[in-house]
Amino acid sequence: MDADKMRAVLRDVAERAVMYRSGRAEAPARPAQTYAEARAAFEAAVPEHGAPIEQVIAELASLAEPGLANMVGPRFFGWVIGATEPAGVAADWLTSAWGQNTGNAHATPASSACEEVSGRWLLDLLDLPRESSVGFVTGATIANFTCLAAARGEVLRRVGWDVEADGLFGAPNVHVVLGEEAHSTVFSGLRYLGLGAKRVVSVPVTEQGLMKPSAFARTIEKLDGPIIAIAQAGHINSGGFDPFTEIAEAAHAKGAWLHIDGAFGLWARACPDRAHLGHGLELADSWGVDGHKWLQTPHDSGYAIVRNAEAHRRAMLIAASYLPEGQERHPADYAPELSRRARGFATWAMIKSLGREGIASMVSCHCEQARRMAERLSAEPSVEVMNDVVLNQVAVRLGTDMDGATADALTDRTIARIQRDGVCFVGGANWRGRQIIRISVISANTTDADIDRSADALLSAWRAERHTNA
Repeated sequence: MDADKMRAVLRDVAERAVMYRSGRAEAPARPAQTYAEARAAFEAAVPEHGAPIEQVIAELASLAEPGLANMVGPRFFGWVIGATEPAGVAADWLTSAWGQNTGNAHATPASSACEEVSGRWLLDLLDLPRESSVGFVTGATIANFTCLAAARGEVLRRVGWDVEADGLFGAPNVHVVLGEEAHSTVFSGLRYLGLGAKRVVSVPVTEQGLMKPSAFARTIEKLDGPIIAIAQAGHINSGGFDPFTEIAEAAHAKGAWLHIDGAFGLWARACPDRAHLGHGLELADSWGVDGHKWLQTPHDSGYAIVRNAEAHRRAMLIAASYLPEGQERHPADYAPELSRRARGFATWAMIKSLGREGIASMVSCHCEQARRMAERLSAEPSVEVMNDVVLNQVAVRLGTDMDGATADALTDRTIARIQRDGVCFVGGANWRGRQIIRISVISANTTDADIDRSADALLSAWRAERHTNA
């Protein structure tokens, strides 16, 4: 393709992207198509002959856009995901154009250096031990996996077992201790590592889903041998934080490795009026956190942070004769991939565009907006906010004056009505034995007016379903 044609294609893509993003504020929050409809639209035989690129892009946009959820809109509260803000999107476009397979510092010096500097910025913003290593991964699932791989290797190394060389067959038993309401991605990581999703020791939690420190101490005191403890910064329903200081004290007294699943909650450390929630979190040995949540980077952005950089590198190292070593930091030494995109550019761009002040302001704003939403909803009879709204999560129980089965069914129907109406998007969950509406406020585009409009839509849907059931 010559330069003029490439310029025309990329300009067309840019214009399509701008048109799409500029119309998101008033677009329905739900996709216009179902999965079955989208599947039928894409259904086709393998093309026998190639087509012009401009035709391919036009067809892709035509087929895809009706089935896109408005996740970048201001009233998307379905999951804890950011809105992929312009600086990160623009940097991500350049990342694709530059085509850097970021594994080795000698082959890709710019992207490797950018990751190293961005990693130092993250440690500063999150106020974590500055000697820690940072691996740029796909998201919190692989961040937790990576950190737990380092933990597995180190706790076994301390008892004389080299898991990287000898595997787990015949290895000493590794105890894993976590709260009863740990996030599902933690269990996935344990399963991937051969530690088992069910072979865990669960600790009782409070009504907010937080580990009880005395119960944790009693539990871990009974264990012998290698131990990995996992705590949580930002409970998926309540937004709450485990009592890290007490947990760290008990864990380290037993020689355990303490990991923090901080997918979104870790960002509270970057906000002065929320940093107290993570007090003691810095005492841990590793932390997993997402960029595509509160930092608003494009998706495929997470960070595995490990205090013991050598343990991190031992767990992830990929060595080959064609990969020069040297003294430089090689990105592939800290993530479970050799071939991958240059994730550091979008992270660098978002931190640079927001700055420390902008990140803190955004986190603080979303927490206040969550409280605003909670106050609006809890003023309605028969509606209860089940969590202490300390962060950006609101867990809403409907039908407090009804029996549980009726209320749960009406909650599901209310969620479906809200999604059909399209003013905002919320999701459901089962928590403390009840169906709830879970609201996550985390889009950089959300205003107080969006909160009020969404609260009105939720209450209107609830009243309609309640009336229908009367």
